Amino acid sequence: MIKKLLIGSAMTAMTFAATAHNHASTDNAFNPDTQRIKSHLFFLADDLLEGRDTGSRGHEIAALYIATEFAKYGLKPAGTDGYIQNVSFRKANLVQESPQFSFTQNGETVEFDYPKEYLASPSLLSTEANVKGEMVFVGYGIVADELSHNDYKDLDVEGKIVVALAGKPSYFPSEEGAHFASGYQKQKYAVDHGAIGMITITTPKNEKVRPYQSRLNYIHTPRMAWLDDSGEPANSFSQLKGGAYMSEGAARKLFEGAEKSLDDVYAQLEADKVPQGFALNGVVDISKKSVHDTITSPNVVGVLEGSDPELKNEYVVFSAHSDHIGFAKTVKKDNINNGAMDNASGTSVMLETARLFSEMKEKPKRSILFVSVTGEEKGLLGADYFARNPTVPVTSMVANVNLDMPILTYEFADVIAFGANHSDLQESVEKAAANADIELSPDPWPEQALFTRSDHYAFVKQGVPSVFMVPGLKSKDPNVDGSKVFGQFLSTHYHKPSDDINQPFNWNAAETFTKVNAQIGWTLANQKNKPKWNEGDFFGNTFSK
Repeated sequence: MIKKLLIGSAMTAMTFAATAHNHASTDNAFNPDTQRIKSHLFFLADDLLEGRDTGSRGHEIAALYIATEFAKYGLKPAGTDGYIQNVSFRKANLVQESPQFSFTQNGETVEFDYPKEYLASPSLLSTEANVKGEMVFVGYGIVADELSHNDYKDLDVEGKIVVALAGKPSYFPSEEGAHFASGYQKQKYAVDHGAIGMITITTPKNEKVRPYQSRLNYIHTPRMAWLDDSGEPANSFSQLKGGAYMSEGAARKLFEGAEKSLDDVYAQLEADKVPQGFALNGVVDISKKSVHDTITSPNVVGVLEGSDPELKNEYVVFSAHSDHIGFAKTVKKDNINNGAMDNASGTSVMLETARLFSEMKEKPKRSILFVSVTGEEKGLLGADYFARNPTVPVTSMVANVNLDMPILTYEFADVIAFGANHSDLQESVEKAAANADIELSPDPWPEQALFTRSDHYAFVKQGVPSVFMVPGLKSKDPNVDGSKVFGQFLSTHYHKPSDDINQPFNWNAAETFTKVNAQIGWTLANQKNKPKWNEGDFFGNTFSK
């Protein structure tokens, strides 16, 4: 637990007095201090913190550091215990010797080999899970009325196990498709139609992107979910008793004797057609055992109160995840995943942004909420918990600006705001970036659907217009190709011990990114109207409160 002495109201009162005579900026030009950014980053990425894994002592130290900085800046505590919002998680590990998967047809039983032919994930709901039943192939297993698509049409899956293709139809828009094809949504569609289990099978396209063989590296990875007030894991479906992810060869056996073979289905995919569902023959019996632990890990929340009597009750939210992935499974001497770029850099920029606002003589009209979240690397869990258990009314959050893994190794000439095209944040961010002499560029990788893949998406799902900010790919140095720099980081350092403080950080880039970030906060906090979703936008229509 974070020491209450450092996060309580007494500490807050002291820090208000301490900051009263700080040098305050005279306008909204914003002059970030790169030495402060550097010191934050080097501390958060130090070996002492052992990779800041969710629930670890190292992450607790990081959270205490962030809470102390918030107190130093005079931010008001906005957690549930001072600056802290502790989150309880269930952590489930699969007993590797336990998975069993049999397929019986015409009196003959085939036993599939784990993990060679199928993968099983830990169960968050039960330490012993078992499902047995008949199967129905349901295509991609998606129901998307907005796209006139329903894989469950005319299929009876009540009390049965659905077999679904990984992925989504190729004609689905990238970001909307990522929503419909998410694991949670596919499980929800199955539950809504009465299924009791779910088997996912790989596809040729999926094998090119993420081969089955590569998934074997993650069989020891635990699953986590935050626990609700009744102690149950969030975003889970007790109706689904079990399932598996099948390799291509093993999955073929499930289609034997059916109206179409798996090769027939794959041929339809090759022809860019969407397979229709049908019943499969035989019965499957799937079981596994899991070990459960309960851990806690903190979000850290501070607020700078706005100056306008009315608008101060609205909040611009800055978010950045403070967790990383802890120790690497390696025999090499350096086995700490320090997470310097992911996301000590984003957290450090958020901290410096908070300091800049705290020292302004002219405070913004709206309040600004600074949220350091845990569990991003485990599935955006801390952000999801905060967005669904907010410490201010969710309807009072007017916008979220998320900072995750800014690559700060070259002087960039533009920024990217993933998701800006879904709301009028596009105009606000463009205006703010121009104030820092930086361009706003469009999403260079729309096919990656990055708008759905960081902490801001938890706020989107609560109806809050949001953007995910990163430095752009244009460099001020003509000899530097930003796209190559980004690609090199992903291939060489991402989620590896080499993501440490020995990377060639460019502190001018850190200063510029912080300046842009602060300008965005200032613009959003002072503009007359709060941000709104674009007319007819899918995410606005789906999630607006």
